[in-house]
This record gives sequence, structure tokens and C-alpha cells, in this order.
Amino acid sequence: MTLPLDRAALDVLAEDLATRLRPLALPARLALIDATVDGRLVFTTSFGLEDQALTHALRMAKSRAEIVTLDTGRLFPETYDTWAETEAAYGFRIRAYAPEREAEERFVEESGINGFRHSVAARQACCGFRKVEPLGRALTGAAGWLTGLRAGQSANRAETPLAEADHARGLIKLNPLADWTREALAELIHQNYVPYNVLHDRGFPSIGCAPCTRAVKVGEPERAGRWWWEQAGKQECGLHVAGAPGSGITPGQEPGAFEPAQSDTRPSSESSSTKTNPELAA
Repeated sequence: MTLPLDRAALDVLAEDLATRLRPLALPARLALIDATVDGRLVFTTSFGLEDQALTHALRMAKSRAEIVTLDTGRLFPETYDTWAETEAAYGFRIRAYAPEREAEERFVEESGINGFRHSVAARQACCGFRKVEPLGRALTGAAGWLTGLRAGQSANRAETPLAEADHARGLIKLNPLADWTREALAELIHQNYVPYNVLHDRGFPSIGCAPCTRAVKVGEPERAGRWWWEQAGKQECGLHVAGAPGSGITPGQEPGAFEPAQSDTRPSSESSSTKTNPELAA
């Protein structure tokens, strides 16, 4: 496969690759991706459970995929600890893409250090320069983008395919854990002593920036701890949507740059974990 391809060719390639990936175990999936997607492969990790499991699998498979992260500058200390522990465990450096300093300084000057709480638009603008714009830089020139998305994470991701065309970025988006269950993920992490964020043991099933994430209460959906001050059901987050940031558009204001949060569909009895048997997903 050689990119760039036109829209129709990209769709055909993604559908064919998804079909070929479906019957394979994870190591074989990663091997097929390596062999099929020519050019730069990038895996973006936020150090959640899925991402930690995929990092482990990529390192064990000696994949050529680059493992990178978006350092928003507002992450939890525990997230940075997980980052360092992962590098130590697997013996490599994870490249970080940080916000452009000028954009960050301008936002703080105009809106205040926690100005993202003033309005949904302000929060989206903050996510825009801290996450969306750095992601664009991380994926520049990439032929394939690996993610830790799972269909079981939320109703919004229920149709997540193993491979899909990202027309906005002109690449193939690969979700090799799309059909994995929470139980299988926890087993991989436990049996292989994969480092993971201890906040998962403290009621944080979804972990983002520290000022924008709290522990969930009993019975709350998985993403209830994200931007909790906004109207329920109106929170938006994430980078896994169609449509990359457009030129000349203020980061965070581009149509479709964020996805609506959805309630977790799994039973509340699954929302507990221990250090040796993690059950929560970021």
C-alpha cells in the first residue's frame, strides 16, 4: 500500500484490511499492519489501559510503529509516573508532542489559567491547542494511525472497526483492539505485569487532564468524571472523529473536532478494580 490514495481507494483498502484483521490474534494483527501499511506508522498513547496493553503488544512484536503521546501540560502526576514506568519497563523513549507555547500563553492571558471552565467554547479551545493541534503534528506524513479504541468503551464507539479510512488526514486508522472485551484486556495487563495508571484504582475509569477529571461516584457512567461542570450529556471530548482541524480555523472551533461523550453501557458491577486485576478503561 502506498499513500496518498484517493477516497475510494482508501475506503477499499480499509475495508479489506479490516476483513483480514478480524480472525487474527493481536500479534498477527500487528504483523499484518506492519506488512500492509507502507510508510510511517504512529501509535498515540494517553497511557490508559487499552493504550498500555497495545504498547506492550507493539514492543513484544518489535513493531516499527512509533509510539508517541500528547503532553497537554496539565496531566496528573500519576500519568507522568505511568509514562516513566512504561519507558523503564520496555526500554525506549516515547516522543511527546506539546502545545504550541504561543497558543497556550495567549489562552491563559485572555481566559485565565483555568479559563476552560468559563464556557464550553473556551474548554473546546483549550482542548484544541493542547490536543487537536499537537495530534496534527504527530500524524504529519503518517500512512497509518494506531489507536487503543474499543467498541465496548461506549455507545459512541460501538461501531469502531478494526481499520477505517481517515479521509481528512489521508491515512488508514487502525484499531487492533476494537473487538476486545474488558476482561481480555485486564487479563493481558495482569499476566504480563504491564504498568498502568494507579488512578484507575481510585475511581478514575477515564483519565484526562487533571483539572478536567474527577473520580466517578457509585453508579455514574465511566465518563462522568470528565468536564463534570458542563451540562450532563453535553460534554464533548476526544480526537477520534472524522475531520481534521482546518487551516485558518481556531483550534477547538473546527466542526466535528470533538466527539460527544456517551454513557457507559456496561453494568455498574464492572466498575471496580485492583492493582493486580484492573477492570477500568481510560
